[in-house]
Amino acid sequence: MLTFCLLMMAGANSSLFTLHDSYVSAQDQQTGKASFYARKFAGHKTASGERLHNDSLTCAHRTYPFGTLLKVINPANGRSVIVRVTDRGPFVRGRVIDLSWRAAKELDIISKGVAMVIVQKADNIIIPYKPTDEIEIPELELETNEGKTDMIPFWQDMKKDQQEALQAQ
Repeated sequence: MLTFCLLMMAGANSSLFTLHDSYVSAQDQQTGKASFYARKFAGHKTASGERLHNDSLTCAHRTYPFGTLLKVINPANGRSVIVRVTDRGPFVRGRVIDLSWRAAKELDIISKGVAMVIVQKADNIIIPYKPTDEIEIPELELETNEGKTDMIPFWQDMKKDQQEALQAQ
């Protein structure tokens, strides 16, 4: 009986993982309706524990892990935006993503409320001004004046010279 249960669990788990992997790979691109959070939800906690901000480029998606970067394209005007998954949803039939207010504004869908979009996982994003190569920092040999009492910093010499010049006048 124990062997049968173990075999059933192993079979169920492998098919579950296979189903999940195929579902994730099948959603490389989704087309559907997008909506956005109302401004009144600013400050509320999302499912990831982060707080929602109107000016952040974040979204809610049903299946992508938190932190995943998604490229959302508005095919009506060609605009696109990169958003980070921080919440779960939308829980309305036919909608594939809920956007933050700022992301919706970037896509120019604020006046429409709901718009058709294309959602893609953003794998190869080039971040501007981020160095792609490892920066090599040179080794520096630093010395101190400890133990050498005859050395006086140049600014003390200058101050002494100024005081002597004032006294001579």
